Amino acid sequence: MTDRTLRVFLPYLGLSLVQLVVLYTGPAWAVPTSKALLMPLLAAAVLLAVGRPRPSQAWLLVTALAGSWVGDVLLSFPGFFVPGLLAFLAAHVAFIVLFLRLPVQSGRRRLPAGALVYVAWYAGFLALLGPHLGALLVPVAVYGAVLGSMAALAGGRGGPIAVGGAFFVVSDSVLALGRFLPGYEFALHDLVVMSTYLAAQGLIAWGVVSGLRAARAASAQPSLEPDRRAGATDR
Repeated sequence: MTDRTLRVFLPYLGLSLVQLVVLYTGPAWAVPTSKALLMPLLAAAVLLAVGRPRPSQAWLLVTALAGSWVGDVLLSFPGFFVPGLLAFLAAHVAFIVLFLRLPVQSGRRRLPAGALVYVAWYAGFLALLGPHLGALLVPVAVYGAVLGSMAALAGGRGGPIAVGGAFFVVSDSVLALGRFLPGYEFALHDLVVMSTYLAAQGLIAWGVVSGLRAARAASAQPSLEPDRRAGATDR
């Protein structure tokens, strides 16, 4: 990427740092306010970095970020956990469709062998939290399955996208432990949840944009095949 492209992501990075600081320093109103601005900033960075014409994959990424934004806003209010969960569920579905539509690098599989890690995570996740979920067992189980599928497909893309998918699982797992596991105590809970979440979104966006720009640059290069065939005819 060019330096100009890198710069469009700096506002998101800067506000992410602000968000992590105000989590512990306040003021209280700054936490939901800064949180509500993060995904719009990242979506704007994506659209600016991709440029025109914007392929369908870019709009799928923006759709996933929009779903995440709705989830961020809803989860800032007490009593909106299930609607927030549904918003993030929609975001992960958009990520899944996006990853399926991204080209697979040579030598990679759509579902790498490392996807088994997410199968093990899902089984452990339900075994640990299932007895404490009550009426939320089914929605949380569905969400976990979709989240794990998203992360597994992200792993098939490698690089920043794979790391971003893994960070998403870490963030949501720690969040779920804090909400549902009796006796859970972790002093850095909020910091871990938000830092891994913001890193996940940023890395996925970065990886997708990098891939789209590389594909556009490759398709813009003229093919040498006609010249080779012409040279063979002349000889």
